[in-house]
Order: sequence, then structure tokens, then C-alpha cells
Amino acid sequence: MENVLFVAAVDAEASHVPEGAPLLITGIGTVPAAIELTNALASAEVLPERVINIGTAGALVDDHSGVFEISHVRKHDFHLDVLSDVSRYLLPEVIELETSGKLPTATLATGDSFISDTQTRTRLAEESQLCDMEGYAIAAVCRKFGVPCTLLKQVSDTANEESYGTWASVLDRAAEELAEAFDTVSAD
Repeated sequence: MENVLFVAAVDAEASHVPEGAPLLITGIGTVPAAIELTNALASAEVLPERVINIGTAGALVDDHSGVFEISHVRKHDFHLDVLSDVSRYLLPEVIELETSGKLPTATLATGDSFISDTQTRTRLAEESQLCDMEGYAIAAVCRKFGVPCTLLKQVSDTANEESYGTWASVLDRAAEELAEAFDTVSAD
């Protein structure tokens, strides 16, 4: 793929992106991710062939480590159960993504909270294996623009009380693993 746009929340997650590759740093959370990627795609002279979101994620289930390619992503902190007849105004509850078949896959829950408690981890694990703060927004923007999207997520923490203060300390290792995963996914 020649025309790929890499997207990451923070520059440390993207520190091993191939030199000279187009890179967008969005900031943390769904709103910054949606705003920055929408702006980038709307102002592009030519849309990229693919957006590749590289980032870290919390493990909602035990024994998940390394890098996963996301097959399905959902927004976990948006609920309208009490309202009826509003579905035409909503984005899909779950976005299915095409995967390469070259990496392990996982499902992802996206929200605007860093998950660091067992109760929330257990609740989210009923429907997802990993959690992050940008994936759904990036997938939704790509869907709107008709640009294929790949989400590569490196497990950085356990999404429970043990996660406090550990995220920043693993970013360099995460960036290295994400670069290796991109090489695997893009190899012919």
C-alpha cells in the first residue's frame, strides 16, 4: 500500500512508523480523534487507500497480550435505551472491519474513559476483548468517507486497578510491536 495514513492518539504510539509515512496525531479520546481525522480526510486532495490506526488498548480478558487486529468495534459509553424511534440518527452500534488474517483478531470497546477498575472491565468483557479511547471514532469517520480502515491495538494494560500509572511506561515497547504488526499486515 502506497497511500496509507497512519493515525495515533499520541506521538509515542507512532514513534516507529516508517520514516516519511503520512502520520496524523489526533489527541486522546473520541472527539479529538473524530475531529482531527475528519479534518484530514476532508482537506485531502486524494483520500488515502487505507487508514491504519495504531494504538494501545486495555485487555478486558485475561491472557491477552501483544498486538491484535480489530474485527469489530463498538462505542461502549453511548446508551439511548430509554428513547425510541431515534435509530435513524445514530451511528451503528458495532462497526465490522475487514481483517488481513495475518494477526490475531479481537473485538474492541471504545469510550472516553481510561478503564482501570474490575467492575467496568467485567461489564465490558461481556461484549469485547479489548478497550481503547479512539478506535470507534476512527472507524466511523473512515466509514463516512468510504476509506478502508485497519485498527491495530497493542495490549498495554489489564484495564483494572493495576493499570494506574503503567500506560506511559509501556509506550515505546508498544510502538515497536505495532510497527512489527504493520509490517506483518502489509507483507504480500
